[in-house]
Amino acid sequence: MSAVRMDGKALSAKVRGSILAETKALKEKGVTPGLAVIIVGNDPASEIYVRNKEKACAECGFYSEKYALPAETSQEELLGLIAQLNQSPQISGILCQMPVPEHISEQAVIDAIDPKKDVDAFHPVNVGKIMVGNFDFVPCTPAGVMELLDEYGIDPKGKECVVVGRSNIVGKPMSMLLLHRHGTVTICHSRTSGLAAVCRRADILVAAVGKAGFITPDMVKDGAVVIDVGINRNAEGKVCGDVAPEVMEKASYMTPVPGGAGPMTITMLMKNTLKAAKLQHSL
Repeated sequence: MSAVRMDGKALSAKVRGSILAETKALKEKGVTPGLAVIIVGNDPASEIYVRNKEKACAECGFYSEKYALPAETSQEELLGLIAQLNQSPQISGILCQMPVPEHISEQAVIDAIDPKKDVDAFHPVNVGKIMVGNFDFVPCTPAGVMELLDEYGIDPKGKECVVVGRSNIVGKPMSMLLLHRHGTVTICHSRTSGLAAVCRRADILVAAVGKAGFITPDMVKDGAVVIDVGINRNAEGKVCGDVAPEVMEKASYMTPVPGGAGPMTITMLMKNTLKAAKLQHSL
């Protein structure tokens, strides 16, 4: 048996097509979704992400602004820019690319963004809404995973779901989304005892630990759905996930890396930005 590869590239293209169609309809009503992306310093990985976000905005028909600030920018200057963007009628969503330089507090940046324009869904208000299930925006990677599950007809209802990783960006919101869809959810992390045995219970296993090849075949139940959201580099410098490639032989469905959950992340950012524009104009 070899798993069905869950094609994030194909689904991403399909979702972006529907976003573009909605954007055209909005423009006829005089509304253009707008995204402002801020990058502080010159982290190479962040620069690639920002370029990809600009490209996605163009594909979806959005207006976009990019602010590339020098590494020595003060926290006060950065928060001042965010305050201006919070007031800008052209901007539906604001994203500050993390990490920021050490002299700037990430939490202060997150807190400064208007929750209505927080398209990353990191603001405490939006985090709280995800917790109670009454949310407008969902962090982009978990949102993309849910779209993939839906596309392949995989319903978490009544299933054992195990999430390995407890970050605020992926692990925690992923767990809540599966729970809201009636999955029975276990959150694991580096201090979980008997981790392999817990993973083997999973009907749906989500790996979000940031360690290349961390999930090995002995940790996976035959026929499990395996979602790999890790993006790492192996010893040869090739991009790889948190799940060993051999797991393909045990799983029923699995996301490849690259080309699985990754392409969906930026597409969900576009979906959040579109939603923000509609909410701000009561459409």
